[in-house]
Amino acid sequence: MSLKKATLLIIVILLIDQISKFYIKTQFSLHQRIEVFSWFQILFVENDGMAWGTKLSDFIPGISDRKAKLALTLFRIFAVIGIGYWLVVSVKKNGPKTLIIAIALILSGALGNIIDSVFYGVIFSDSYGQVATFLPEVGYDTLFHGKVVDMLHFPIWQGLLPQWIPFYGGEHFTFFEPVFNVADMAISSGIGILIIFNKKVFHEEDDHVEKNPYDVNE
Repeated sequence: MSLKKATLLIIVILLIDQISKFYIKTQFSLHQRIEVFSWFQILFVENDGMAWGTKLSDFIPGISDRKAKLALTLFRIFAVIGIGYWLVVSVKKNGPKTLIIAIALILSGALGNIIDSVFYGVIFSDSYGQVATFLPEVGYDTLFHGKVVDMLHFPIWQGLLPQWIPFYGGEHFTFFEPVFNVADMAISSGIGILIIFNKKVFHEEDDHVEKNPYDVNE
């Protein structure tokens, strides 16, 4: 798979992700929801941390939420640079198509969420009890402190867990509880491909390197 095709895939996913987030941010107030089906809702929430709303400050004692947020955003930027390098190298080595698609998915998703974290605090007003304004005089936060916009919610099943389940028996449970976005889907899909096809992907890559140790364009 060529770098041009991989880049096109990244751009398409990035556009879908950002267009959906822009629409939600400018049409919904925070926590507003629309039920599309009983098992699928559009629910606007904002994520200030890592996956599932976890914050870096939850794991590092003594660090403030703002410093943790900045550190997480900077880490994501460096991670994206590394993933981008991995993609370019894999393409130059004529790596397996499956591997290149997986890396492109992960990269597009990471870029999508980084845009939120870096710029959204500046280019949008807050969404508490109101629909946000695009390019306000003053945004809801500073550069690098934006919140990731999530909106896809699939409460496929809700109910009380059986009493015989240890610790959680009798408690209300929702499957699937987390709210996510297109970028999260891309990242999860890319990682899933690497896990499911891991032997095939990395075995083919190793075989190619052994056969073509000098000519990366063969």
